[in-house]
Amino acid sequence: MALLRRKSKQNTEVNLWELIPVRKFEFEKSENELVTILIPKFTNKFLVQYLMPRLKYQFIKIKLDEIGSAVWNEIDGKKKVGEIADILEKKFGEKIQPIEERLSKFFTQLKLHQFIDFIKEEK
Repeated sequence: MALLRRKSKQNTEVNLWELIPVRKFEFEKSENELVTILIPKFTNKFLVQYLMPRLKYQFIKIKLDEIGSAVWNEIDGKKKVGEIADILEKKFGEKIQPIEERLSKFFTQLKLHQFIDFIKEEK
């Protein structure tokens, strides 16, 4: 009977502004500083070894706009989301307002599509 028990989900709230985002994929920059995220088409070792070299396009390309590219460039695995928000607010000013809503939605989408991971700051 113990095998059929479900794990209880703990309702723990985490402050997004205190988390540190970490990139999971490589990227390219264009001349005008716009970022293109490169996602490999296959992750299976066999397919990567034998099929990927024969493909014309080995990656799925996700192009980001000006603000998305600025956010992606600031993700370095050391800065918290709150620090990134401060940098972007200084850089873009009123163009990025309301910054809290926009950044939380953007980071949620990046995490949902598994482009980034979050780590907690170790004290």
